Amino acid sequence: MAQSNGGENLFRAICNATADAEDHDHITPTSKALMQAVHLDGYIKSLDEVKAVDVPRPNFESYLALLKQNQRPVPKEPLVHVQITHTAINHVDLLYAHGVHQNNKSGLFVPPFTLGLEFSGVVLQVHAVNGQKPTFKPGDKVWGGSVGTHAEEIIVPASAIHHLPNPTWSLHDIAAIGAGTLPVSYGALTTIAGLSAGEVILVHAAAGGLGVYAVQIARALGAKVIGTVGSQHKAAVVESLLRDPNTGKIPAGEGVVNYSKGGWENEVLALCKQIGKDGVDVVYDTVGLVQKSIRCTTFNGRIVVAGFAGRTGTGAEKVQALEQLAVNRILLKQIKLLGYRYGETNRRMPQETVKMWRGLNEMLIHEPRLVHPVVYKTYKGLSHINEGMQALRHREVYGKAVIEVCTEELALKQAQQFNNQQQASAVSKL
Repeated sequence: MAQSNGGENLFRAICNATADAEDHDHITPTSKALMQAVHLDGYIKSLDEVKAVDVPRPNFESYLALLKQNQRPVPKEPLVHVQITHTAINHVDLLYAHGVHQNNKSGLFVPPFTLGLEFSGVVLQVHAVNGQKPTFKPGDKVWGGSVGTHAEEIIVPASAIHHLPNPTWSLHDIAAIGAGTLPVSYGALTTIAGLSAGEVILVHAAAGGLGVYAVQIARALGAKVIGTVGSQHKAAVVESLLRDPNTGKIPAGEGVVNYSKGGWENEVLALCKQIGKDGVDVVYDTVGLVQKSIRCTTFNGRIVVAGFAGRTGTGAEKVQALEQLAVNRILLKQIKLLGYRYGETNRRMPQETVKMWRGLNEMLIHEPRLVHPVVYKTYKGLSHINEGMQALRHREVYGKAVIEVCTEELALKQAQQFNNQQQASAVSKL
């Protein structure tokens, strides 16, 4: 997961919070010193340890003080204080909590920290930096990515958030699509794989958070899609995305196969033969199935590796060893094997992220019906974080599990209240 010009270790220390749904009508974050966040002081041994706790609310003064404390430069862009309305639960949350993600092992993301990678919400206030004119104002509806989003509020650099791409999107729906999910699949398919119209793509874990949006993005680009899943109920989810809305049928050359069954590669090849192809052009692998995928990839095909969810597990259970490839297989089919880390790309080549977001926003603005949210369940309040993460751990979740922190209406009301307080404070100082 990426955020701009600050680093995960900085943002994990900016405390964020969330209130339970039962208390939505009583949330007054503009007057509270404390709020709730899914904050961990150390790596967990059991998901029972994951819960919302009271932490200090973030403010610009503490944010800038933390920059100084960590000997980090002041951002060259405005800072934005956001009331979070919705946050989504991701597989990476499980890995981070257990300390088994590569970012944990590299020291980039270590306790104490607040979980959560993506959010939507309403701007409370903006802090100009170096005289730069802010592009956001109080009351703006936004979505974005940063660490620490399982919370009530967050402070992020302006580049970490975006205006809603289309007025038809709700904050709930845009959170379900996810600023830390949709861009990953979009970047993998466009920037890395170069997927084009008429090609066939094999999307592994096609009912998962990254997968359901990869399926839709590929369709929007004019490609044909074959998805893999691990259960029948997830197969139904992907089939619903592939069916022609007019005929109710899945077009030739497309379909869903169960990769928990032996010989699934032959089913993929059979689907390709329906349209006269000897294999898929592109594979999008977030599971760890490269070796078997090569068998059903056409000559000169591309395989994009963006994760190993099927081998790293969900943090607590014993994991499978990572794949060991026979490189002659890559040579014989002249396969292009490509890796993609969205967060690391943003840290090393932020200009690539800007370019990618430009293309993604164009798609969402002009073709809003081509990509739509796929929601497993919406939980009312952070008190349900454990329930959601348990469902994710047991692989029950398809699409996204969303947590509603507060309603759009209440967040807008709070933004107005916050703005009124700021104006009154400014007048009193005159």
